[in-house]
Amino acid sequence: MAREPRLPSLAAALEALPHWSILLVAAIAVRAVAFGNPVVHVDEEFYFLTAQRMLEGALPYVDIWDRKPIGLFLIYLPAAAFGPVIGLWAYQTMALASVVVTALLIARLAERGGWGKGGLVAGLLYLFMLGFGDGQSGQAPVFYNLLTAAAMILAVPCGASAANTRLRRARAIGAMALIGVALQVKYSVLFEGMFLGLWLLWREHRLGRAKVRIGWFGVELIAVAMVPTFLAWGVYAAIGHGYAWFYANLGSILDRNSDPALELLGNFLKVALILAPLLVVSGLSRHVPTSDEGERPIRALYFGWLIASVFGLIVFGTWFNHYALPVMLPACLCCAGYLGSVAAGRRIVAPLLLLVAGVGGEITVWSAKWHRGDAEQLETLAEAIGRGPGCLYVYSGNSSLYSHTGRCALSPWVYPSHLTRERENGAVGVDQLTEIGRIFDQRPEIVVMGPAFSGERMESRRLVADRLTAGGYASRGRYPLGKTLLEVYAAPGSTAGVASPRRAARSPS
Repeated sequence: MAREPRLPSLAAALEALPHWSILLVAAIAVRAVAFGNPVVHVDEEFYFLTAQRMLEGALPYVDIWDRKPIGLFLIYLPAAAFGPVIGLWAYQTMALASVVVTALLIARLAERGGWGKGGLVAGLLYLFMLGFGDGQSGQAPVFYNLLTAAAMILAVPCGASAANTRLRRARAIGAMALIGVALQVKYSVLFEGMFLGLWLLWREHRLGRAKVRIGWFGVELIAVAMVPTFLAWGVYAAIGHGYAWFYANLGSILDRNSDPALELLGNFLKVALILAPLLVVSGLSRHVPTSDEGERPIRALYFGWLIASVFGLIVFGTWFNHYALPVMLPACLCCAGYLGSVAAGRRIVAPLLLLVAGVGGEITVWSAKWHRGDAEQLETLAEAIGRGPGCLYVYSGNSSLYSHTGRCALSPWVYPSHLTRERENGAVGVDQLTEIGRIFDQRPEIVVMGPAFSGERMESRRLVADRLTAGGYASRGRYPLGKTLLEVYAAPGSTAGVASPRRAARSPS
C-alpha cells in the first residue's frame, strides 16, 4: 500500500521561502504596534520637527538647536515633506525597510563567517530585540546600523580581494566611506569605525604590505571617513556659522553634565539586562569550530566589532535604552554561530531566545505606548492647544505639539530638555534661565507644562511658574498623554486652548 506524502515541517517550509520575505513579515508583525503612533519616542518627534523646520528654511544649530549630526535630520527630510500624519507613516516605512535590509545583511555576514545555518535566526533575533531598545520606530541606530552592516560586508575578506590589492583597497575605502556617512547620523558609531579602520590595517600587515604603505593607507582611510563631517562643518563655515556647528556637534557634548547617580545606575543595569543574553550566546559562539581557515579572521572581525560597540556604549554614558541598539547588531550576528552550528543552540536556545525576545520585545513596546501615549491623546491635546494664531512654548512635554498644531516657536531651543534638565545647564550654548525669560518676553499664546521630574532644574520650573502668574496665564485643563498629565496655559484674552466639547468632556482633568 502506498504511503501518503507527509506534509513538510514548519522548519522545512520556512527554509524554502526567501529570507527577505520571512524577515519582512516578522518585522511588520513586531513593529505594527508602533505604526501610526506619533509619540513613540520624544527623540523621533524632535527629528521630524527639525526636518519640518528645515523645509521652512530653518538652519539646524542656528534656528533650531540640537547636538545630533545633520545627516539624521536629512534622513527625516523626505518624510517631513508629507506633513505630520502621512510623514509619520513615511519615516516608519523607511525604518521598516532599514531594519529588514539590516537583518538580511546579518544573515549574509553570518554566512561569510561560516555561521550560515544561524544566519536567519540571527536576523530574526535582531528584529525581535529592537523593541527592548526603543527601536520599534525611527530611532537613529535603526538607520545607521544599516550603514555599519553594509560597511562590514565590504570589509569582510573574499577570495578575490586577497590577491587583488586594488579591489581590496577599493572595498576598504568604500567601507570607511559608509562609516563616515554613519558618523553624520550619530557620532556613537565612532568606536566601531575606529576598530574597523585598525582591523583593515592589520589585515594589510598580515598580507605582507610594507609598513610605509600601510601608514599611508591608514591616513587615506581616516580622510575618507572624515569627509562627510568636514563637509558639513565646511558648509556651515562658508555661510558664517562654523562655530555654531562646532559647538553643537562637539563642544556641547563635552560640556554636558551627568544625570543623577541613581538614575544612571538604573539606566545602566537596564541596558546590561537587555544585552546580557546576546552577549552570553555570542561568547558561546567563540567555541564553534571553523570549517575553513579563512573564516578565522572574519570571526575575529565580528567579535572585535562587538567589543568596540560595547566599549562605545560604556564610554558615551547616560545609557538610555536606545543606546543598546548599536550593540544589538554585532551581538545578534555573533549569536549566529552557536544558534546555528551547535545542536543545543539550534534545538533549544534558538527557539527559546526568539520566543523570549519576540514576546518580551512586544510587551516592552506596548508598555512604552501605555506610558507615552498614542495618536488619539496627542490629537486631543493638539485640539486643546489650537492651531493658531500665536506661538507655543512647550516647557516640558512633547515637541511634536509644534508639528501637530502648526504653531510657531519663540526659541531655537524647542526640545524641552535643553532648557529644563540639570545635565544641560551650561551645555546648550545659552543660559537656560535667560532663554526662558526671553521666551516669555515675547508673550507665547500657549504654554504647556508637565509635572516635575527627576533631573529637572528646579530654578527653570520656578521661573516658568512665576512668569505664568505674572503674565496672567490661565490654566485651560490638564490632558493625559500616556501616564503624564500635561497642563495647558493660555495668555489673557486668548481664544486658544479650548477643546471640542466631545474631547474636552473626556480628556482634561
